[in-house]
Amino acid sequence: MDRNSSQTFVIIMAGGVGSRFWPYSRNKRPKQFLDIFGTGQSLLQMTYNRFLQTAGKDNILIVTNQQYAELVKEQLPDLQQDQILLEPARRNTAPCVAYACYKIHKKNPDATVVITPADHAIFNEDKFIATVEDGIAAAQKEGNLVTIGIKPTKPETGYGYIQYSEEKFGAARKVKTFTEKPELEWAKKFLESGDFVWNAGIFIWKTSTIIKEYENSLPEMAEAFDDGMEHYYTDTEQQYIDKAYTQCRNISIDYGIMEKAQDVYVVLGDFAWSDLGSWGSLYDNLKKEDKENIVMGAELLSYDSHSNIVKTDKSKLVILQDLEGYLVADFEDVLMIVKKDQEAKFREFVNDVKNKKGEELL
Repeated sequence: MDRNSSQTFVIIMAGGVGSRFWPYSRNKRPKQFLDIFGTGQSLLQMTYNRFLQTAGKDNILIVTNQQYAELVKEQLPDLQQDQILLEPARRNTAPCVAYACYKIHKKNPDATVVITPADHAIFNEDKFIATVEDGIAAAQKEGNLVTIGIKPTKPETGYGYIQYSEEKFGAARKVKTFTEKPELEWAKKFLESGDFVWNAGIFIWKTSTIIKEYENSLPEMAEAFDDGMEHYYTDTEQQYIDKAYTQCRNISIDYGIMEKAQDVYVVLGDFAWSDLGSWGSLYDNLKKEDKENIVMGAELLSYDSHSNIVKTDKSKLVILQDLEGYLVADFEDVLMIVKKDQEAKFREFVNDVKNKKGEELL
């Protein structure tokens, strides 16, 4: 790489609970810590290894909830303690990103950071890294905020969309609009227009740039994390962060910063990507067996059954008859047999379990 890689840092956001993957993903061990693809690596480990060629292992930070500290240490033993940033509460992505960026800025005021979720699937890593490198180059101009957009392959309603213009800075295009998860009719129009991409939720910028944006758009949050400068990389850091988070509202980096900023650019990516946000997206990205079924951890005998996901936590014989488009998920104390593509229902299931059975099953 031409630029100085010691100035590049990667922030991996690994604090989510993955409720749409329940009951496989549980509060005590959410999906980023699971070996979804049967490769011997969790999604977090795959993400960490993917970025080792972008930033050395000393420049990769994990932001996670305090309850997952031991899981992170177990799965990424090369990390030092000050590379694991522990959030005392879930406040969405704006506080998470601010904490990491302010801390890195204290160590290296010239740093460029790549922020990525821990639980995405990337199927062409060479193309992905090349896209990230283009984004890093575009972010070198002070003031530029860069994100990565994925060329859409279908009118997906589960992703946000970015519309871009013809104006360019290097390989990046100027962003015109952000749209949250649209209705199907609008998703079809976005696909037809040719100037919309899926929002991958991956961001790139200089720490000096994003700090100015926090000061402009989220001044209370900026003050909270700027006041922590004397505590970062000291024994009082966690105590300070626990207090600072009580002053942070629950808001995403998209709403809090990106949709308000002026110099926002998107690098167009085409590297086979999924955010693995649901059982349906997992089905789309795994190899199908006979009759388009996906079988994970089970042995299946299928009779006139098509397009199902069968997942068990122990080797178990499962027999299906006349079932199509279902998820059969058997984990410890939960057996779930539901239509796999009705994502809205999964939130309802989880909420009902919480309200009627308590937290212990989540």
